[in-house]
Amino acid sequence: MRTATVERKTHETGISVTVNLDGNGTYDVSTGIGFLDHMLEQLSRHSLMDLTVKADGDLHIDYHHTTEDVGIAIGTALAQALGDRRGITRYGSALAPMDETLVRVALDCSNRPYLVWKVDFRRDKLGEMDTELFKEWFQAFAQAAGLTLHVECLYGDNNHHMAEAAFKALARALRPALEIDPRKADAVPSTKGVLGGSL
Repeated sequence: MRTATVERKTHETGISVTVNLDGNGTYDVSTGIGFLDHMLEQLSRHSLMDLTVKADGDLHIDYHHTTEDVGIAIGTALAQALGDRRGITRYGSALAPMDETLVRVALDCSNRPYLVWKVDFRRDKLGEMDTELFKEWFQAFAQAAGLTLHVECLYGDNNHHMAEAAFKALARALRPALEIDPRKADAVPSTKGVLGGSL
């Protein structure tokens, strides 16, 4: 089983994350931010990655540090569980509709982190959560996980739907990308023989 546990402790947050890439979408998430919990549950359920997240952050200041650090911790755990990325399919993409909204995600488990973010929210907040923090989570996650990650809201009006469709599309794109390719289970999916670097 491809699993990893990460403990991240700073003056701003204390976070524990466990992932199982070969799970069945079981989750136990508690960050202190209700909407973020809901999004991470979607990530687990639709990727079939088991996910446990416990976070204690400086929410009395705002949600920024906790949101970003949770993204870092989950991404780090995913990268550790992947190891040298041998045998994975590597690429994934998905379209996620949610009522009037449609979000597209394409990704490469390249070990070359990069985020393209084309999601324009129409409000500054969803409940108590700043909508600008969703980009911060995706940036932190992509950087730590070593993903080239493109997220685009093709259209949509409802901010809740836009955020949720982005996480669901990420999950559905991750699912095939992380799977082991039975025809090349012994090989790193690159002509270089290694994933990462600038060439």
